[in-house]
Amino acid sequence: MRFFCFPLGLLLPLLAPAQTPRFTTTGQLRPVTPAFHQLIAPGTPIEIVASGLAHSEGPLWVPDSTMLLFSDSPTRTVYRWSEKAGLSKFLEGSGFSGRMPYGKEPGTNGLALDLQGNLLLAEHGDRRVALLPFTQPGGKRTLTDAFEGRRYNSPNDVVAHPNGSLYFTDPPYGLPQQGQSPLREQPGSYVYRRGASGAVSREVTDLTLPNGLALSADGSQLFVAQSDSMRPVIMVYPVRSSGKLGPGKLFFDMQPLARRPKEVPDGLKLDRAGNVWASGHGGLVVISPQGQHLGTVDVGQVISNCAWGDDGRTLYFTAGSLVCRVKTLVQGTTGGR
Repeated sequence: MRFFCFPLGLLLPLLAPAQTPRFTTTGQLRPVTPAFHQLIAPGTPIEIVASGLAHSEGPLWVPDSTMLLFSDSPTRTVYRWSEKAGLSKFLEGSGFSGRMPYGKEPGTNGLALDLQGNLLLAEHGDRRVALLPFTQPGGKRTLTDAFEGRRYNSPNDVVAHPNGSLYFTDPPYGLPQQGQSPLREQPGSYVYRRGASGAVSREVTDLTLPNGLALSADGSQLFVAQSDSMRPVIMVYPVRSSGKLGPGKLFFDMQPLARRPKEVPDGLKLDRAGNVWASGHGGLVVISPQGQHLGTVDVGQVISNCAWGDDGRTLYFTAGSLVCRVKTLVQGTTGGR
């Protein structure tokens, strides 16, 4: 009888249980042109980093803290997530400080960082754009809650420009009964600018339901998504040296991509090459700088918004009850920074 001895190091891989992926994966990549795979490698998994949410929105990567923040508007909660610590609550009772009940989405929606690294919040229920200092102790303060003496509908998304301007959209989605709410004071839904001095101006008045906002890498263009199922478009506006917006033009029409009910253009971001990554028909729609549909990241749920994170090449996005991410081959931008 012969006995064979094997080094322990050779036996351990055979004895150890198979390694399972840390994150559950979902969905699929849907290329339309070969250029799509220059942005995302074929076979790249779409990972679920958080689940069980009421309606996730407004993702924001905070580099100094290496964490992702996002809103769960129906529960008035801002969550934090990190690779190391997982999911936890960051702010409770956010977005609305009045008596409940108040609408279906009373909490915060879009989140952003200002030039000093403080947190900007588009708050549905309190109908304002607020600031929460990150760099010093203190609670939230109101940056603006009215224009010409009339309260906003429900600020939805906000971006900060290096010139000190804040641009924000104001559809009625956070109001009880939304567009038919008797609480509505503004005659329409507009894009506003809060200048560095604090003065507020209406910048876009000809869109029915302006929603998501994103700046180009050099800050010279502002992209605005319109979440109107009758005209689901992305518009682009030149940003003048004063911070005022010039006349807009159509960048992309999503109507031909119609795939599932309730999908309309919502949040969006750009990469440094000028490609637009926009939530909308079919998932996360990737569009070239020339307005060509390159492909779609599809998770089977309505995607609301997205944000670059980690090293700037990972795109996080909120989709109904989920928060997901996909690793890309490009570098993202928050616009002008």
